Amino acid sequence: MSIVVKNGRVIDPASGTDRVADLLIVDGLIAGVAPHLSSPRAEIFDATGLVVAPGFLDMHVHLRQPGFEHAETIESGSRAAAAGGFTSICCMPNTKPVNDSATVTSYIVEHGRRHAVVNVHPIGAITKGSAGTELAAIGAMKAAGAVAISDDGLPVMNARVMRRAMEFARSYGLPVIEHCEDLNLSAGGDMHEGVRSVRWGLRGIPSAAEDVMVARDLLLAELTGAQYHVAHISTRRAVAMVAAARQRGLPVTAEATPHHFSLADDDMEPYDSNYKMKPPLRSSGDREAVIEGIVSGAITAIATDHAPHPGSEKMQEFERCPFGIIGLETAIALSLEALVHPGRISLARMVELFTTGPESVVHLGRGTLEPGATADVAIFSTDLEWTYDVNQSFSRSRNSPFHNRTFRGGPVATIVNGEFVWKR
Repeated sequence: MSIVVKNGRVIDPASGTDRVADLLIVDGLIAGVAPHLSSPRAEIFDATGLVVAPGFLDMHVHLRQPGFEHAETIESGSRAAAAGGFTSICCMPNTKPVNDSATVTSYIVEHGRRHAVVNVHPIGAITKGSAGTELAAIGAMKAAGAVAISDDGLPVMNARVMRRAMEFARSYGLPVIEHCEDLNLSAGGDMHEGVRSVRWGLRGIPSAAEDVMVARDLLLAELTGAQYHVAHISTRRAVAMVAAARQRGLPVTAEATPHHFSLADDDMEPYDSNYKMKPPLRSSGDREAVIEGIVSGAITAIATDHAPHPGSEKMQEFERCPFGIIGLETAIALSLEALVHPGRISLARMVELFTTGPESVVHLGRGTLEPGATADVAIFSTDLEWTYDVNQSFSRSRNSPFHNRTFRGGPVATIVNGEFVWKR
C-alpha cells in the first residue's frame, strides 16, 4: 500500500527538516520526503496548508485496562489517541491488577497489538502493587515490553526503596518516571492551596508537596546516575530545580501537560469536578513558570496525563470525586493556543515536544520521518476552527474542562504503520 501526502509543511525535528514537500509512504515505511513525489496506485492526501509531522508520542496515558474497563479500554483510549494526532502512547501501571509483573505487561502488549489502532507501550510499576515497599519484577517487565517504570499516582515515599529502584532501572536501561508528591504534605487536599481553596472551603495541596519530592529525587538521581523523569511538573520551584539539574549535566527530564500550561486555579469553575486533577491547577505564576520551562528547554516533553473517569465517579461532591481529566483529543489545540499562537515557542519546537522529546526518554525507535522509518505520521492544522464536544469523544469517559471550547488549530489525520487510522 502506498500513500502520498502532498504539499504539506513537513516538520521533522529529528532530521532538521522544515519545508513544503511531499511525503511518500510505501509498505508501511517512509520512502521519501521531497517535492513532486508519486507512486503507482497510491492514495493521495492533499495536505496543502497543513503541517505533516512524525506521529506524536504521549508518554503518560491511563488506559485503565485491565480492571477498570468501565472508564476506558485499550481500544477506546487508542482511538482517542489517534483522534488527537498520537501514534504511540505509553500507559501507566495503575490498573487492576497493577502492572507489576511480566504477566500483566504481556497482557497489555498483546491486547494492544490485537485491538489498538495506535502503538501501545506499557510502563511497569516500581513497586509491587504500587504499595511503595517492595520492588516489582523490573527485569521481567522490561523483557515483556515495559519501556519505563513508575508508580504514577502513588509516589514512592520511602527514599531507600526509590534509591534501589533507580539502581535497578539504571542497570536495565529504563527511565524512572515519578509522580512527585509528598503524601504527608498533600494529605486530604483537593485543589491548589491558595486564595481560591480558602474562599471555597476546600483543603489545599501546597506547592511544597511537589517541590520536596522533586528535590529528594534529584539527589537520588545524582547518587545513582539513573535516568529520571518528572511527570506532569506544575510548580515554579520544581521547574527551577529540574533546570539546575540539567545544567549540571544530570540525566533528568520533565514533562508538562496542556492543562497545566493552559489553566490556573483562577480559571476553575467553583466545585466543578472537571477541574480536579493531580497535581492540581496551580497559581498563574506557576503556570507561567511551566511555560518558561518549555521555552528554555528545562521541560523536554508534553504529555497529556489522560485520566478517564466515568460520570458516575466524577459527578460527586468535589471532595469525594477522583482526580484526573481526559486530554488526548485536545492536546494539539491547547498547545497551539497557549504556546505557538502567542509566539512563546515555534511550531517546530512544539513538534519536538511531542516527538523527539518523549522519544529521548522512553526510546521507542519512533518520532522521525527519515526514509526507512516506520510510517507514523501526524497531520494537523494551525488555523482550523473547531469546537470540542466531549460527548463525541472516542474515550469512554467525559471528564474534560474544555467541553464546548472553540479552538484554532487541531489534528486532521493520523497514520500508523503506513495506514490512515483517523481522519477529521
